[in-house]
Amino acid sequence: MATVTDYETAALRAAARPLTGGASDYDPLLDLVGDARFVLLGEATHGTAEFYDERARITRRLIEEKGFTAVAVEADWPDAWRVNRYVRGEGADPDGNAALSGFERFPAWMWRNTSVLNFVEWLRKRNDAAGASGNAAKAGFYGLDLYSLFTSIQEVLRYLEEVDPVAAEETRRRYACFDHYDQDSQHYGYAASVGLSESCQKGVHAALHDLQQRAFDYMQADGACAEDAFFYAQQNARLVKNAEEYYRTMFRGRISSWNLRDSHMAETLDALARHLSRPGAPAKIVVWEHNSHIGDARATEIGRQGEWNVGELARKAYGQDACLIGFSTYHGRVTAASEWDGPAEHKHVRPGMPGSYEHLLHSVGIERFFLPLRDPGPARDVLMEERLERAIGVLYLPRTERQSHYFMAQLPQQFDAVIHIDRTSAVTPLDATSGWHSDEPPETYPQGL
Repeated sequence: MATVTDYETAALRAAARPLTGGASDYDPLLDLVGDARFVLLGEATHGTAEFYDERARITRRLIEEKGFTAVAVEADWPDAWRVNRYVRGEGADPDGNAALSGFERFPAWMWRNTSVLNFVEWLRKRNDAAGASGNAAKAGFYGLDLYSLFTSIQEVLRYLEEVDPVAAEETRRRYACFDHYDQDSQHYGYAASVGLSESCQKGVHAALHDLQQRAFDYMQADGACAEDAFFYAQQNARLVKNAEEYYRTMFRGRISSWNLRDSHMAETLDALARHLSRPGAPAKIVVWEHNSHIGDARATEIGRQGEWNVGELARKAYGQDACLIGFSTYHGRVTAASEWDGPAEHKHVRPGMPGSYEHLLHSVGIERFFLPLRDPGPARDVLMEERLERAIGVLYLPRTERQSHYFMAQLPQQFDAVIHIDRTSAVTPLDATSGWHSDEPPETYPQGL
């Protein structure tokens, strides 16, 4: 319904926990998390500063107070691994800005921004102190996504050249079928999917299989940090296998490629948890991804069309060990592009549409609040009515707002809690262009209508 009633507003206001910036803001959230091992923190856009900053605030508390030892983000595995080495005091990068410089692919601002830089520097200092005291484990930073096909190929080969040059030559031969595409993953996917060229499927499967078969020998011969080095190479090889399939299927339709991507991210999360777990000390991981990935897809119209996502798969795999936290905003500014591979722009976010969750949460009249959704009560009953929900990704197209950015959902089935920040600001890219710094013209420009 488009009209918000006084009863609905009162029910939500009674359940809302205001966020004032104080140290105890997220006490109710940590109580909700309890002993859960996987806390999935969302975002309603890929370019809102408050979403990044509040996720960082929550993550700091999860690391310090609940023993979480990994942050897994919607980023490519090799680029995030470089950051991981920096925050753990390894590698050659002198500072966080340099460690984040691997993020060159569009949209670089998702991870090369001031909010992420601040968190990375905090994590490095925290890990340095933990290593010096010996009283706490260092926390890492990892990527879950699969877009780094060609970078991951090079990383697999680099590893094998160090531990097994003969296997490196064989793997190079298997990966050679990608050489014709000049580092263009989509070109490969199109050519293979329509039969213009042979797929590389057999080669990437064989490369992963052979690497896994020699795991024991490689970890015995590779010296210090052998387990981490092998895990990094193995995940790159798994990424190459899954990315090859992803790019082949992306021209068949959105659902099949989406499901492959989210299955890969869920598999990577599970592999990371197994790698980091120790006897009597199972790994505890914070996930940073878009709401569309970490909210349970079964509670949305997109799920009814056949899509699944990380949130759904996490609930199925981990049950109460997974806690899903969504984020929402009513209006403000966002960093986003107008077309794929386009420059980062500083855009106005339109007010949430009548009939949307954004509009309903705005009516509560509290600028920032945390809203638990698990327990029965009037607020949960109000939110159980299916409504529109907004999702802004790396593109924001306000002229087609309803068609491009809204879908139907049931919020209490999708998330365990939601954080609403009524007015938000754009995340600041580390490499902002003059176009980002200039004010966006009105949407009616130049007609003025």
